[in-house]
Amino acid sequence: MKLDFSKGLVPAIIIEHQTNDVLMLAYMNEESYNKTLETKTTWFYSRSRNSLWNKGETSGHVQHVKSITTDCDKDTLLIRVEQVGPACHTGAHSCFFNVILEEETNNA
Repeated sequence: MKLDFSKGLVPAIIIEHQTNDVLMLAYMNEESYNKTLETKTTWFYSRSRNSLWNKGETSGHVQHVKSITTDCDKDTLLIRVEQVGPACHTGAHSCFFNVILEEETNNA
């Protein structure tokens, strides 16, 4: 499927295949997208390093791709993975652990 890389980078939302946990958000360019399809592990474009990186290449916390879908505009990816180890560089399971607002439930 042809994606819209006209703006350079597309967001990639990474979800754990077994639990449906949102693990992280990263960006892909056309090259990292093609490497992900080729290797079945996630490759991203690092905006801070201005280079490609393979998730888990140094940590061993790789992401094995189970499926890739796109949104209706073909400019955002949803990638389901089998995560090995923590996804976050902090050692947390997910990068999304800083709660800003959470509605309390009434268990009465």
